[in-house]
Formats: sequence, structure tokens, C-alpha cells
Amino acid sequence: MTTKHMNEMTVEHEASQKEAIRQSLRANILVITGGPGTGKTTIIRAVVDIFRRWERAVLLAAPTGRAAKRLAESTGHEAKTIHRLLEVSPSEGFKFQRNQDNPLECDMLIVDECSMVDLVLMNSLLKAVHPASHLLLVGDVDQLPSVGAGNVLRDMIASGIVPVTRLNAIFRQAADSSIISNAHRINQGQMPETPPDADDFFLFVKQEPDEAAELLVDIVQKRLPLKFGLHRFDDIQVLSPMYSGSTGVSNLNLILQQALNPPGRKAERRLGGRVFRVGDKVMQTVNNYDKNVYNGDIGRITAMDSEGQTLTVSIDGAPVIYDFLETDELAHAYAISVHKSQGSEYPCIVMPVLTQHYLLLQRNLLYTAVTRAKKLVVMVGTRRALVIAIKNNKVANRHTALDWRLKH
Repeated sequence: MTTKHMNEMTVEHEASQKEAIRQSLRANILVITGGPGTGKTTIIRAVVDIFRRWERAVLLAAPTGRAAKRLAESTGHEAKTIHRLLEVSPSEGFKFQRNQDNPLECDMLIVDECSMVDLVLMNSLLKAVHPASHLLLVGDVDQLPSVGAGNVLRDMIASGIVPVTRLNAIFRQAADSSIISNAHRINQGQMPETPPDADDFFLFVKQEPDEAAELLVDIVQKRLPLKFGLHRFDDIQVLSPMYSGSTGVSNLNLILQQALNPPGRKAERRLGGRVFRVGDKVMQTVNNYDKNVYNGDIGRITAMDSEGQTLTVSIDGAPVIYDFLETDELAHAYAISVHKSQGSEYPCIVMPVLTQHYLLLQRNLLYTAVTRAKKLVVMVGTRRALVIAIKNNKVANRHTALDWRLKH
């Protein structure tokens, strides 16, 4: 890269950001990792702008549909899921059309939320990258690892073979956010701060799980809409560490559905042991390429046709029709697991943190949950449970040998 091109970078970028941008243009492959507020999105946007000015082809991708949508919104450039980018073919056993024999046509490929990418998908992705292309992998290595096999981002960094830029500084515009500062405190093994005058990070103390569940419903149904003007469905997302128990995903969905969308004159149908009702908040749980909906997409049931045996879900404003037999792809989404929230952002997250979740109380799970919120975090539970989570920094050991293979 010439001095002229380096000077094209705007003065708004801090020194660490400028260096990361330079590195991404010099290196054929680069990993950029950092927590919230450290400038990852700003760097992606700058690299995209530079390649546009150079009239070079740049492709953007992310593991999930919601993450791809966020990436597109933040850059003003089209972004696809990795499966879409690799041109998956459902009719051919979900094989990818893009591979080493038919590589992606681009000068730069940027992949965001790489902590979510599992070993198998990363293998397919790397095969489809032309050796002459630049590859920029961006993610937060301290978040939960992928649901699928492997711990790719962590292993790539641990190998010492792949160039890595770590972003540690929290920029001025993010420093005033208690969400961001507390996320970094949690990541460093410190308790989050919840002073009386806080306006975006709260802890409501409840010892008993049943009482915590009852309070959580009241917070979502009444307190947050009244105090902050938040929409019960569109702005607030309940996250839980696990599925079982009073404050687990399964029970919270039942009691939140009863509170927020109770039975009455709305059409409903019991399918697969669950009651689906017009107005329900639901999540797509698998990728469905025929319907153009993906694992993690959230919408509302807007219609139900008992005669035609279908229900309609509005996802991002588009109607998606499901046969009743296809509703096994849907789950209620008043509450979802922290794992399912990866790659998404919500104006407000509400999360129970109790010792009954001790099996899953881990620092990276708590950190991942907090970093899903843009404006407001509300926790319901005990300080003891928070301490347990923050002290438990033992990341589940995944025997991948990827870092060893990269070294050798």
C-alpha cells in the first residue's frame, strides 16, 4: 500500500485502528479481535471504503442471517451469510458451489463474528478463498465458542501462525456506556458496577428462582415499557443460561407468553406439544434456504389458517408461510438461550442470573449476554451467582488440535 493510500484514512481513526487497517491491507490474512467499543466495526467500514475507492471487489459475510444484516447496516455494503456466500445447494445435499476449484471472486473477503464459525464451515470457507485474495477475520475471542465443533478463532490466535491485531482501548464514544465498561470488567474477572444513578445497567436482587421469574415477567411486561418506553416484543429480549428450571428458557417462554400474549380471541393451535398463537414471538431454529430464513431469525406470528393448515410469520417485515408440519423449525422466542443470541443485538436484554444455573455460569457466557445489549441490561438474581460466573473462566476444553496442526 502506498503512502498516498495510507493517508486516505480519515483522521477520526485512532492509532490502533489505523494500524489494524494498514495490517489488513498488507497481510493476505489477518485476525482482528477485541471487545465491544474497541472499534472493530469502524475498521471494517474503513477497509470497505478503501476498497471501494480503489474499485476493488470486496465481499462481506457473517455466520448468521442476523449478523449479516447487522454487518450490511453498519457498512452500507451487501453482506451474506457464509452459506449464501459459498452458494450452498440444498438440491445437491447442501454442497457448496464455491470451493478450491471455483473460488470466490474478490480482492478482499471480510468475515465478521468469527467466534461463531465452527471447524467444518471454516474449512469450507478457506477452501473457497483464492490465494491472491485478502482475508480479514473479525471477532471477539472472549465470547462463547461456536455451537458446532471446534474453537477456530481461539485456535488460530493460539497457533501464533496467523497475524493477529488485538484491540484493547475503549473509544471515547463508548466509554460512557455502563454496558461496555461492565462487559470489559466482567471479561477481566471483575464484578460489574451497578451504582444507584446507573441508567443502562441494573441488577434486581431475588434469591428464590420462582420469585425471580415472577419479577422478570413484571419487568418485561410493565416496568421497562413504562420507564424507558421500550416495546415489549421488539425492543426487549430475555436471555437465559439454560433451558430447565423456573428461570430457564422453557418455563420463561410459557409464563411470558401468558403475560404478553394471553389466550382470548386470537387464533391458536397446539402443534408438537406447544401452543402457537397469533401475536406470538417466535424464532427460526434452522437454516431454511427455500424460505430465505435462517437460524436465529426472530419474528411474530401474524396469521393462522386452520383450513389451509398454515401459519404466517413476519420476519424483518416479510411474511413467511409455514405448513403446520413445518412448525418444528420454530420455537417461542420470548426467552432464548444465550448461545442462540450470538451474532444478534437487541436494544435491551433481561437475564436471570441465579445459582440454580451454576452448571452453565461461566464468564464468557455472562460476557456474551451483556454484549448483546445496545441500550440497556437488566439482570435478575443474586450477586453470588454473578461472582460464580465471573470467577469461572475455565473455557470448556475442545480437543481440536487445530492450533498444533497450524504450528506444524
